[in-house]
Amino acid sequence: MRARGFTLLEVLVAVVVFGIISVLAYGGYNQLIQQSDIVERSAGRTRAVQSTMQRMTEDFAMLEPRPIREPLGESLEPALRSGTGAETLADLTRSGWTNPAGISRSTLQRVTYRLENNKLRRAYWNALDRTLTAEPTSAVLLDKVRTVSFRFMDQNQSWHDQWPPLGYSGPDAARLRPIAVEITLDLEDWGKLVRLVEVSG
Repeated sequence: MRARGFTLLEVLVAVVVFGIISVLAYGGYNQLIQQSDIVERSAGRTRAVQSTMQRMTEDFAMLEPRPIREPLGESLEPALRSGTGAETLADLTRSGWTNPAGISRSTLQRVTYRLENNKLRRAYWNALDRTLTAEPTSAVLLDKVRTVSFRFMDQNQSWHDQWPPLGYSGPDAARLRPIAVEITLDLEDWGKLVRLVEVSG
């Protein structure tokens, strides 16, 4: 019995069918990769937002009543300063600065928050009473930030948009701390996020 091979037409049909299946498979693979990228970007954004809120919560929760000396002169910057028309969002002294390497420095840290080109930036100095030549260590915490605002609750449970409170000039003004801080982030993609932080101590 003579063996029968494939005709040219059968081979062409097989090639066309294989080509169609390959295109469909490649399209499905591309779609899967795109969805995976979207999920990864979304997860990365979620991690960045959570990390930023956690860092800000920790900073304000660990506020210390330790003012710092101005780089020039002997006047003092308050332990917490915010909403006073300065170019920074907030300046504060916080405790709990870990020192695993055992470097000779304080466990207190001076921190500054700024909003530059829709990016929330956090900076800190290695020394509290710094000089004019001292350079901070700075990092961007979050992008796509429209606004950042704070409210501060005093001992009488009254809210203030700035700290020290407007008009307050008591002898303890430089060391005065709120009992709670309300942090509001307005993001381009998430809208407004609000966190209420209780100040320890």
